Amino acid sequence: MDKQSSVLKEIRPHGTKSFPCAIYRTHSIGKGVLVKHHWHDEIELLYFSNGDFRLEINMESFPIRSECFYFINPGELHSITTETSDVHWEDAVVFSPDILNLDSYDEAQVHLMKPIRNGKLLFPRCITPDHPAFAPIRNTFLDIMRAFGQIVNDTDTGSDTAKNTGLCLPPSDSSLVTDDLTSQLYIKSSLLYLLATLSRHGLFMPTEKNLDKRVESIKTVLTYIKENYQDKIYIADLAGQVNLNEQYFCRLFKKAIGCSPIEYLNEYRIKQAKRLLEETDLPVMEVCLECGYNNLGNFLREFRKYTNTTPLQYRKHSEE
Repeated sequence: MDKQSSVLKEIRPHGTKSFPCAIYRTHSIGKGVLVKHHWHDEIELLYFSNGDFRLEINMESFPIRSECFYFINPGELHSITTETSDVHWEDAVVFSPDILNLDSYDEAQVHLMKPIRNGKLLFPRCITPDHPAFAPIRNTFLDIMRAFGQIVNDTDTGSDTAKNTGLCLPPSDSSLVTDDLTSQLYIKSSLLYLLATLSRHGLFMPTEKNLDKRVESIKTVLTYIKENYQDKIYIADLAGQVNLNEQYFCRLFKKAIGCSPIEYLNEYRIKQAKRLLEETDLPVMEVCLECGYNNLGNFLREFRKYTNTTPLQYRKHSEE
């Protein structure tokens, strides 16, 4: 993977260094972005149990209206939005392929583990309840969640899925890791069972050679923005990164990300401004300059647009 591809990919660790596996539990009420565009080297298994979603993977859109599983393969650009004002539930297990490596050079290692690690085998895209593999995958997924300690202590939950499975309701957008040896053994054995189930039903797919260059172009531009947001950035700079004319580039970017390049840039800059206001004592003008704005008035206008408040009020509220 080249430098640009490696910089923008999600940098937060999934699990721990010695056990690269974590779960993420997200629930929300309302319509909007649930998970912004990103990618990572790990495999992700998404479980949609309640709500209407739109999952974007490599510029392909998947509407989700009922319970199902989706797999995200390493390096795939993806995002999740909610489609209605209802309650939405989405859980995920994210794990490194390395966690499943076997020291013995047996058939599983040669024909399954190694090809997965080398990117020559892909996980299936979607598993729905009408597929014979769905029930064992769902049971395995719930076993993994329980191994991470997601067991409900009372029956007063707001989700039918939680009531039926014994899973507790997590804080919104929470993640969990574990360093408990017994839990890790349960999780690893469950992941191996998951692979066995997919193999049994012939669901692994060989990697296609014709990679979508549009996706790689978008990833290159997102990387450039995150590396250079403190500087002046023009549409011509972004289009030049991928050798496209400005008009075509803007159409491509909006189709892939859902907003214009400038809107994405401003949103990213304001995100960094919020971080500086929370973590430092820098004056507002310094925050403004650090985030690529040379005009305080423009910065204040954009900050209010994305936060409905001023930088000073945001800082005060974050300290309470």
